[in-house]
Amino acid sequence: MKKTFGLALALPAILLAGSVWAADYGTPAEAKAMLEKVVAGMKKDKAKTLEEINKGEAGFKDRDLYPYCGGPDGKFTAHPKLVGQSLKDLKDKAGKALGEEVYKVAQEGKISEVTYMWPRPGEDKPVEKVAYVTKIGDEVCAVGYYK
Repeated sequence: MKKTFGLALALPAILLAGSVWAADYGTPAEAKAMLEKVVAGMKKDKAKTLEEINKGEAGFKDRDLYPYCGGPDGKFTAHPKLVGQSLKDLKDKAGKALGEEVYKVAQEGKISEVTYMWPRPGEDKPVEKVAYVTKIGDEVCAVGYYK
């Protein structure tokens, strides 16, 4: 009886620990919703939205989810760390021309996907990541989630 009782107490803790771990990372649905929020914000007030993205404010930073945008010159206009650097020339950790593909697939009114290899925040080993990408006016914006 004691063994069963002990397992009965341990099982909820094990399940809770697993769900807490899962909650550490954003989901595809959350990434897409964040990109849709970027689109709405950019249409309403582009400058304010870019500023909020750069500061990680107004819901534009959630665990490992964050938007990034690039202007017509190919440079990041919004990113937690890379503003002013070239998005268009960015390569993923496997050498894929990530920035070129992001610009190539971005279309106004449509959300496309780009898959690439990138390490999770605070880690070194690249894992598969998927970015939802769209174009809003002269900006190309994306939000990625890890698989």
